[in-house]
Amino acid sequence: MMIKTKRFILRPYGKSDEKSLVENINDWKVTQFMSNIPYPYTLKDARKWIKKCIKNTKKTNKTRIDFAVDINGEIVGGIDLHNIEKHKAEIGYWLTRKLWNKGIMTEALRIMTNYGFNELKLKRISATVDPKNKSSIFVLEKNKYKREGLLRDYAYKSGKYVDRFMYAKLK
Repeated sequence: MMIKTKRFILRPYGKSDEKSLVENINDWKVTQFMSNIPYPYTLKDARKWIKKCIKNTKKTNKTRIDFAVDINGEIVGGIDLHNIEKHKAEIGYWLTRKLWNKGIMTEALRIMTNYGFNELKLKRISATVDPKNKSSIFVLEKNKYKREGLLRDYAYKSGKYVDRFMYAKLK
């Protein structure tokens, strides 16, 4: 599946995306708040991730859907719905630093949220976010996600447990 907008394409990852993925995600400012993405991010990490995404794409009973954010053939970000279960899922995303503050992730989140509600018939989509990640909080709030609370010691990043805010949007 592919979703085209005027500024970018949301599409499945492919083997040819490895180099572009490494170039755009291998930035501490991009990964500092993301507990599941290593830094530095290597070609080996990209190969492993893309292989996993391709395998997940072929599954009929999906518990996760990953899209690359593609601009002119370059992977500049990613967005996913994961832990998909009956009426709910979680959403996660990242964007290369050179494209921050341009509304791209706000638009991508709106599209993926609508996809989850309309195509997957979800009733609830949630996201966890580091309380210090003001940009991500802004993106969620701009898309009408509501803060539900603080999850103490929820994630493990850089050798320590860290708090996360829980945000969610209901259909």
